[in-house]
Amino acid sequence: MAGLDNVKLKALLADVASGALQLPDFQREWKWEDDRIRAIVATVTLDYPMGVVMTLETGGDSPFRARTLTGAQVAETSVPSLLLLDGQQRLTSLFQALFQDKPVETTDARSNPVKRWYYVDIEKAIGSPVDRDEAIVSVPEDKVLRANFARDVVHDLTSTQGECAAGLFPLRIVFDTAKVNAWRRAYEKVDDGHFDRWSRFEEQVLEHVRSFQVPMIKLAASTSMDAVCAVFERVNTGGVPLNVFELLTATYAGDRAYRERTGDYYQLPQVWSAVKEELAGRYPVFGRLEAGIDDGLSSSDFLQAVALVRTWSRKQEGVGTGVSCKRRDLLELPLADFESLAPRLAEAFGWVGAFLEKQCIVRAAELPYRTQLVPLAAVRAILGEETDTLGAEDMITQWYWCGVLGEMYGGSTESRFTRDVEQLVAWIRREGVPPETVTDAYFFPERLDTLTTRHSAAYKGIYALLIKQGAVDWHYTDAPLKPSVMDEYGVDIRQIFPQGWVRRRRAGEDGFPANSIVNKTPLSLRAAQALNGPPGSYLDSLAAASDLRREWFDDVIATHLIDPHFLRTNDYEAFYASRAKQLEDMVYAAMGKRTILRDMTDDKAVR
Repeated sequence: MAGLDNVKLKALLADVASGALQLPDFQREWKWEDDRIRAIVATVTLDYPMGVVMTLETGGDSPFRARTLTGAQVAETSVPSLLLLDGQQRLTSLFQALFQDKPVETTDARSNPVKRWYYVDIEKAIGSPVDRDEAIVSVPEDKVLRANFARDVVHDLTSTQGECAAGLFPLRIVFDTAKVNAWRRAYEKVDDGHFDRWSRFEEQVLEHVRSFQVPMIKLAASTSMDAVCAVFERVNTGGVPLNVFELLTATYAGDRAYRERTGDYYQLPQVWSAVKEELAGRYPVFGRLEAGIDDGLSSSDFLQAVALVRTWSRKQEGVGTGVSCKRRDLLELPLADFESLAPRLAEAFGWVGAFLEKQCIVRAAELPYRTQLVPLAAVRAILGEETDTLGAEDMITQWYWCGVLGEMYGGSTESRFTRDVEQLVAWIRREGVPPETVTDAYFFPERLDTLTTRHSAAYKGIYALLIKQGAVDWHYTDAPLKPSVMDEYGVDIRQIFPQGWVRRRRAGEDGFPANSIVNKTPLSLRAAQALNGPPGSYLDSLAAASDLRREWFDDVIATHLIDPHFLRTNDYEAFYASRAKQLEDMVYAAMGKRTILRDMTDDKAVR
């Protein structure tokens, strides 16, 4: 239920000052700049509508951890009766400009931090309403207005006398009747004409501010978390979507049972940071910590995995209807359940990191699908060490590569998460058939021609599979490439035949594109530095640098699924056709689809 009231601005700002009106902790920081503050103050002085604000009644027990609006000084033990969902920027600006006796910390037009006092130019304010914005004056922290590149003092407002002489009324005292009267008397003493001017100013400006009413929608305390989140996003004029993690942070921090048990707030961001730092520290595939806590594996990924395990368990116990990790499931995730499941999921993601390393996927930029890690971690958390048996590991590996090479996680993923968790668990336990991600995944040979950038999961997958199947670097030839040397050697995907050379021969126009994954392979930086011109011109120098005979170096080339003869003869078309066939076989083997796809391809050839 929701109700609409008109509340006097003065009363609303008094509630801000007392702590009766606070913010749910998921609200972002106040950030209005000087010009916008001047504009909202002008709106109030004209008694123009400034828009509805929306609040949530707490019923005396806030469902979220609350915090005061910026500038309000309230005891930490203060419990709000209302939480502000929409209107933070407007009310904070008005509170700081009209209700507190200190400068407002804001920013100028260039986003530089500044401190400002706000005044009304009396003479301009009693003129045309059209000019009201110009009548609201922003004054520096030292209360001195300057001109001529700050060399000349125009007005010194450090005293009441200076303010009265300049005809600039300090808005910080507008709601303090005693101070307004004292200021009026000082102002009227300056000039006999000020009596009439003040009367008009009081009628046209001050009375508007004192009587200004704010329309307020109040949501009942019984409003669901999901509804609060949805409402907030619809009314949030800042245009920044509300993150479920932020909402849960505020919800968990406001959990009364946890506070009574521990004497402190639950710090979800700190818990997530510890998990992420541990995971990314061990396995860089989860993200670069220097790029931010949510680079790579995100808090949302982790929460979704927790929700999948929770809903799976509830379904097994007969208290839930299905496995899910939708937004509502996350918002309804109790703190007690999160505390119980988070360590299991942290361990599960650690297992996922080790699994990816076995697949030779070790860097975040080379991860085909981050989203596919969510159901994989959930399955590990559900099955535990059952995933470590030989048969289970083979099943998981096949499922993973079908997802990558079949590009099954490229669209909407939540429904696939659900199916994969249930079907993969049942398959591993020999209680069900292979998951749809396995049975529905296909890789057609012509897809190789269009895999040209890292934007494609299959492109990254083939790169990893080449390393996994034993590719030896063309400079460091002692052993096959492995995850532990990728960074040390500067391994990346490198062009074999130069694109320019291929284009000049117009080979790419005949169905052998030069920028395809077929014409690329993982090599170290040292090897790449020698790739000048077509292969026939650089292979012998690479062999000599590695101190290998030509035939031995040909064996090294072959580990990349390349026929060295076609490189030495610079036969790009033959090279492309031969390698494409070998890459197809590698892909089919990883997906466990060799027979099915080979038959489909043969049928097409017959037709």
